[in-house]
Amino acid sequence: MGTETPTTEKPIYDSVDFSPAEVDKRTAREKAIDDWLPITSSRNAKWWYAAFHNVTAMVGAGVLSLPSAMASLGWGPGVVILVLSWIITLYTLWQMVEMHEMVPGKRFDRYHELGQHAFGEKLGLWIVVPQQLVCEVGVDIVYMVTGGKSLQKIHDLVCHKNCKNIKTTYFIMIFASVHFVLSHLPNFNSISGISLAAAIMSLSYSTIAWGASVDKRIHEHGHRNVEYGYKATSSAGTVFNFLNALGDVAFAYAGHNVVLEIQATIPSTPEKPSKGPMWKGVLVAYVVVALCYFPVALVGYWVFGNTVDDNILITLNKPTWLIVTANMFVVIHVIGSYQLYAMPVFDMIETVMVKKLRFNPSWVLRFVVRNVYVAFTMFVGITFPFFGSLLGFFGGFAFAPTTYFLPCIIWLAIYKPRKFSLSWITNWICIILGFLLMVLSPIGGLRSIILDAKTYGFYT
Repeated sequence: MGTETPTTEKPIYDSVDFSPAEVDKRTAREKAIDDWLPITSSRNAKWWYAAFHNVTAMVGAGVLSLPSAMASLGWGPGVVILVLSWIITLYTLWQMVEMHEMVPGKRFDRYHELGQHAFGEKLGLWIVVPQQLVCEVGVDIVYMVTGGKSLQKIHDLVCHKNCKNIKTTYFIMIFASVHFVLSHLPNFNSISGISLAAAIMSLSYSTIAWGASVDKRIHEHGHRNVEYGYKATSSAGTVFNFLNALGDVAFAYAGHNVVLEIQATIPSTPEKPSKGPMWKGVLVAYVVVALCYFPVALVGYWVFGNTVDDNILITLNKPTWLIVTANMFVVIHVIGSYQLYAMPVFDMIETVMVKKLRFNPSWVLRFVVRNVYVAFTMFVGITFPFFGSLLGFFGGFAFAPTTYFLPCIIWLAIYKPRKFSLSWITNWICIILGFLLMVLSPIGGLRSIILDAKTYGFYT
């Protein structure tokens, strides 16, 4: 099932032999297909590409829901869960970076390829691909809603009472129109400029969110009483909100689903394997993640208590110009994030179309596939725009496995660390915590979706 390695778990990069005979046994057609597919067509990225790609993938709309998650978790559990999630996900991300080139002369360019190496060709595919697709398609749907609602917020703030009320549906369609154009960029490196802009925007609107919150608290001079107790009126409501908040936190740490695909764009040689620049990029990204997540979550909850909305920018209405700017930053960021999560999906679909169904790799195929995908995510986003609840449900159901414990299971299957060693214990702790998160948080998210659906009218 896995490759035998010493119990010391020393990576085997030093023994990699990239001799042409061993590395490239592909046919001319396979080479042409790999050169055409989004993930493998370009391998000249730098470490800073990895940094801002990871920031864009990680720091998304989820950061704006963290103060609301804190309100449902409370000070003690909230801080512990935030810090634990940061540590665990950094550890599992390190594992994935290390496993990218664990086999001599081979690179696992996609998450499912790593799963197939660990669990077998068929089982690995069935374990990884459904979860990865739910994550990536789920993120894109949620970002459709986020982009549309942020545009609507900008419209409402700028117009005040002078403009006609426009349905959320139309704003989601306006947001989607951008992706009908950008989705035709061929690969990760071609969206690097968009990703860099998105990463800068994420840091910017996060800073605005907590900075405006502090300013609001200072100007009120403590005149407003802030309640930090749980906002639900019943014990059942408190428990369900707590579970939903776990999903919000899981959604906030979602970058693992694209990390191998990002690393695949970095060049690699026996002397300079891709794990070096990739890990440097990941560390920079995680520092930025901490600078975004912790101030927004803690300051937002400190200022507003349990009255904070599931998107803190909705709670902050003034100063108008600043909140309009922050929402515009959110729109730019989720444009980049949407593309980042869509690229592996495009790769999967185009791989099946070309390798399994034997379509010729062409711009026509790419044009049809990508337009259909954007239209699908737009339609689902328009139909079910339950922003906060979607975060909780998708966060627990899909992101917990691929982010918190699947890398640990793969690590145990391949490296086989000695029982009760530090590595063995650490991995099992991550697996147990991740499994509990996967089981519990969708319950709260599903309840919130049901409650929202009672008062929601389709296509309003």
